[in-house]
Amino acid sequence: MRSNTLLRDSMLIWHRLRGVDLVGACRAFVSVSQYGSFTDGAAAARMSQSVASRRVAALEERFGEPLFERTSRRAVLTPFGRDMLPTARQLVQAADVLLDEAEAVKRKPWRLAVPGVCSTAGLARLVAEARGHGITLDLRVAAPTQRRELLRAQQVRAALLAVPADEAAWSVPLGLASAGDPGVQRVYLETLRVGRAWPGPARRVWIQPEDDVPHIRDPLTRLRDAVGLRPAQLVAADLTSAAAEVLCSGDLLLCSPAQAEELALAWRPIGEIALGRGFALAAAADGNPQSIEARLGDAIARCLGAEARAGIRGGTAA
Repeated sequence: MRSNTLLRDSMLIWHRLRGVDLVGACRAFVSVSQYGSFTDGAAAARMSQSVASRRVAALEERFGEPLFERTSRRAVLTPFGRDMLPTARQLVQAADVLLDEAEAVKRKPWRLAVPGVCSTAGLARLVAEARGHGITLDLRVAAPTQRRELLRAQQVRAALLAVPADEAAWSVPLGLASAGDPGVQRVYLETLRVGRAWPGPARRVWIQPEDDVPHIRDPLTRLRDAVGLRPAQLVAADLTSAAAEVLCSGDLLLCSPAQAEELALAWRPIGEIALGRGFALAAAADGNPQSIEARLGDAIARCLGAEARAGIRGGTAA
């Protein structure tokens, strides 16, 4: 990179000027030499004449040689000043390039893979809050396996991965939702068991793609078998299809409280087991999720309908 070359060429000045505001001093030196005047050079460099004078004096003191011959009207480079000017100019140019690159990096969108269970309103608020922190988010909505693949292929800078509870930064409780009020505080899967005299079709539990992951699906499958439900009573489908089945039958949807509210369903915890979605922010090889997590932890939690784990709060890092 151009900035790396310029910085390397300027290392001699750096070693000689430890303890001095190197860039500011060199900027004053270069500007005064260009205009031949401390007054005009300081104005061009956007600093006061007294600041420019102090910075140039600091350079001269550190070098042990004068850079200018001063008269009442002009500042003329000494032979030593002429020799030092090219390297000082390189350093100022390198600093400007570095600052420009830093601004460009800050403006670079954070392409973030997010769960499909987040509402449009929740995602919009997350993007808006990120802008307030100087972060531009470019969201990619995807299922759990797709989010991992996007991250592995470095098609996103970071992803909210589905993880077990002990690895999660954010957790969302899961329960069962029905079209009508179940009339109980908790729904037990064993109540879905079908006997020989059962008159209608067996009631099913529908799992949406976000929850069709081993740390959620496997415990639920074991519970299904333990309480004597039929294999077909646990069904995986897309959320729209699953919700439609629940709305027109006595079936149940495994979902979060926020999703149940959005779908106008009655939500209850599962009686036999506690299940929850876990999410952790992971970055691709060239990314660093800590800054995003520290500043947007609460905003991400609200988007997911979750509570942040202790130590992760928007605005501060643990």
